[in-house]
Amino acid sequence: MIIFERMKKSLLAVGLLISASLSAQVGFSLATGLSGLHNFSPQQQFWAFGQTVQTNFHFTPKDGAYVSLDFYTEGKYKNSFTAIAKSSLTQPEQLSYTATGRINYREFSLGVRHYFRGTYNADKDFNLYGIAGFGLLFSKLSNTNSPSIDTALYQAQVAEGEGHLQKLTLDLGFGGEVPVATNFFIFVDGRTWLPASSSTSPYLHNQKNVPMTFMLSAGLRVLFASY
Repeated sequence: MIIFERMKKSLLAVGLLISASLSAQVGFSLATGLSGLHNFSPQQQFWAFGQTVQTNFHFTPKDGAYVSLDFYTEGKYKNSFTAIAKSSLTQPEQLSYTATGRINYREFSLGVRHYFRGTYNADKDFNLYGIAGFGLLFSKLSNTNSPSIDTALYQAQVAEGEGHLQKLTLDLGFGGEVPVATNFFIFVDGRTWLPASSSTSPYLHNQKNVPMTFMLSAGLRVLFASY
């Protein structure tokens, strides 16, 4: 699949970044923090909480690259649908039901990082930075219909059961950080994931704008190497 080819290319890029950091004078830091996520996708709005883990490569005082992994708790939402009989002989011809959906987000992201104010190793005042990149989103989806729909007789608008969805995303963010000790920084940032591929799933309640998220994260960045 195309999505897995992109994943392999992304992992190769990560390997090249790590090799570059080991063989050249490249700054290197790790960050982790807690994060809250709100999904704005139509008919699939929910809150979730999780963790972000970031690796940063600092090629110049203001410019570098990042690799991040994000893990979130399950989000839940409900919508009403109508199932249509496959045969005109089936009665009733329509059934109303409620689908309870659940979705679980995991993402691997790779991109660039630029400091608009300060530098990655500034030990005074505060820094402001922006990030832009692409991500691979892995979603676990599930639906429970009430009442349950007999799919031999009716065409349901969303599938019942469990499934998975992988999508390429455009990742954008802006954040700030302050030094709290030598090589230690507290950060707060806001990020978004926007769809960059057209993958669909019968377990989604609405195929439009998945994902469309805003995440607010806060945590600690530790600088291990500075050129």
